[in-house]
Amino acid sequence: MTTVQSQSKLKLSILDLATMYNGETATETLQNSTKLIQLADELGYTRYWFAEHHNTKYQMSSSPDLLSAHAASVTKRIRVGSGGIMLPNHSPLKVVENFSLLEALHPGRIDLGIGRAPGTDGMTAYALRRSREAVTGDDFPEQLSELLAFFSRNFPKEHPFSKITPSPDESLVPDIYMLGSSNGGMQFAVQQGLGFVFAAHISPQLAVPMLRAYRENFEPSTFMPEPKSILAIIVIAAETYEEAEYLAGPAELQWARWGTGTFQLPPPTLDEASSHVYSAAETAARNEGKGRFVIGSAENVAAKLRTLAEEALVDEIMILNMMTETTSRHKSYTLLAEEFNLNS
Repeated sequence: MTTVQSQSKLKLSILDLATMYNGETATETLQNSTKLIQLADELGYTRYWFAEHHNTKYQMSSSPDLLSAHAASVTKRIRVGSGGIMLPNHSPLKVVENFSLLEALHPGRIDLGIGRAPGTDGMTAYALRRSREAVTGDDFPEQLSELLAFFSRNFPKEHPFSKITPSPDESLVPDIYMLGSSNGGMQFAVQQGLGFVFAAHISPQLAVPMLRAYRENFEPSTFMPEPKSILAIIVIAAETYEEAEYLAGPAELQWARWGTGTFQLPPPTLDEASSHVYSAAETAARNEGKGRFVIGSAENVAAKLRTLAEEALVDEIMILNMMTETTSRHKSYTLLAEEFNLNS
């Protein structure tokens, strides 16, 4: 079988959770995100997305649309967007209005990634939606259909929303992707003819089969005539494997904690991670989660990513970095850009 990657150069992109490391203030964290997206723009990365999370004490990523507006205004070339907008928390009409506006401000540079989960706990979801029925029910298929109909202006004439104009310009449509960490997101992407991004950092064992199934079953649409798929995973690169392992310590400890049900702690520092003695439960969670990470020298990481891309039939990898030190974070992305010749 001819692989997707063999037809084009492997592209790299970035997913940002706007995490507050090492006691940073919220402002410092957002300043760091601003510097990173400007660096990514210069290095030749394809896109830069912001996640949506709520009721998190150490993340500033509650509004990816606002962050995207800021990011696009301080860059020149790179695509920006949401990874994603958690649609159950929002009015489909308002999402369409916001992203049509972003597309008008920055033509051809806006992506709308859509998620099915709330990105938070049940009580916070209730506070966001102001309806217990919206929290306990599942009307995502209806929400997605409304969102796409607002973009394409194809509500049936008898539909109560058919007279609503979300934007004066019908051409203001971003590239639309479904996010997924299971079969559900993939099915929506296939059936609606949307792009698809699989979160391998959440469900590493499902990444390859889900992305292959998407490619093999994609149904073209007015939004995307051909399939577009991206594999998202945690990547930590350094000059040497030993340095990369050290720099990956905080992220590995964080995921081990999450795997044992420990949340809302400050993200671990490098010193804390390097001296931490793992409990049996944390060790099991760490071992189980090895597939979430690609760690090593830039050369070795590049080889692993190319293999993953070939297996998953994708031509783009989206990197979640989770490195606590700004200098090391920038170095990692720079090494990878050089290894993949992103600016060539």
